[in-house]
Amino acid sequence: MLMANVRGLLDARHPLWMCGLRPFFLLAALAALLLMLMWLAFLGHGLPLPSTVGGPFVWHAHELLFGFAFAAMAGFLLTVVPEFTGGGDFEAKPVRWLTLFWLVGRVAFWSSGWLGAPALAVSGLAHLALLGSLAWLTAPRLWRDPERKHLAFLWAVAGLALCVAGFYVDALRGEFPARWLHATLGLFMILIIVALSRISMRIVNHALEEAGIEGVEYRARPPRRNLAIFCIGLYTVAEFALPASRLSGWLALSAAAAVFNLMNDWHIGRVLLRQRPLMFYGVYVAMAAGYATMGIALVFETSAISAGRHLLTVGALGLAIYAVMGIAGRAHCGQLFETRLWFPLGACLLALAALVRAFAAWPGIDPLRPLLTAALLWCVAYGLFAWHMAPLFIAPRADGLGGCKGAAIP
Repeated sequence: MLMANVRGLLDARHPLWMCGLRPFFLLAALAALLLMLMWLAFLGHGLPLPSTVGGPFVWHAHELLFGFAFAAMAGFLLTVVPEFTGGGDFEAKPVRWLTLFWLVGRVAFWSSGWLGAPALAVSGLAHLALLGSLAWLTAPRLWRDPERKHLAFLWAVAGLALCVAGFYVDALRGEFPARWLHATLGLFMILIIVALSRISMRIVNHALEEAGIEGVEYRARPPRRNLAIFCIGLYTVAEFALPASRLSGWLALSAAAAVFNLMNDWHIGRVLLRQRPLMFYGVYVAMAAGYATMGIALVFETSAISAGRHLLTVGALGLAIYAVMGIAGRAHCGQLFETRLWFPLGACLLALAALVRAFAAWPGIDPLRPLLTAALLWCVAYGLFAWHMAPLFIAPRADGLGGCKGAAIP
């Protein structure tokens, strides 16, 4: 059955192209596993990574943000924009072009150490084409929405395009481009808050329904959400303009306080301990802890800022993408919520990976063993995800319907 589903992947009529999230969630899952396996091999055995600008650490951050996270974001937006704004699913042809841009970005960046500036320029153009095309597809629908309450997605894509352009301009000029990766991470934290404010309304209220709790409703309140976005934005700008400054540290602490304040919306009783709400709550825990750790490190001038940054990347970003792809991926493949143990187990492994990775960056700790352990935990989590979810992305919907929304097949 699996081999039958694999055949004809390039055909536009293949189930892979039935919904925008399918190719990109598949690529994100495979990238999460492959990229970290390569990083694990580099750390543990010294196996060489692709030679790129900035060296191994920039390659690692670039691929996890511009590769893994961009794929997950593209799949998410291609699916939820039609759902939030109305209208039909995006057609297979533009989705295939977006997939091609993502793949060209990977190949060109990885080969830039051998082929030089031309490959680097191609990689930058491919990433900008991906984001530009994504904006071109989604902007009309987001703008036509009478309330225009989802335009934040469009501004996030524009901000990410600016970070991509800045990264590649610096790289082509021979400058160290890591500041643009840090800014990209800040934008992803904002995008997570924007996305979870939409998704969590359904997930938490559905959990309340399942538990038979009446008279309690979860609402993602705009004032708390907007304050968290504002504080994270301020810190991101300060980190870019004044890196390693005490001002940045105080702003990081304000971002942590704003995220902790945002978490108060979630305190609605024991239903929070149910599997799906707890995953999303865990994202905010990692985000707040990450900014708090970075703030303390900057204010007191310690070297623990990397610990906070990895609570954001491994914890908040890694767990958010895992949870969204697992829940939305099954729903838009015509499946019920996942009830098997592997799904919460993977989430727990990612949370543990974030803690171990943060511990590795703590001053005075020999980092190698915690680094290897954290990478291995990540690989097991996303390996479980790929094993269970990849077959769904290349198979027809379980309910016999078509598209993302489950339309009747003519």
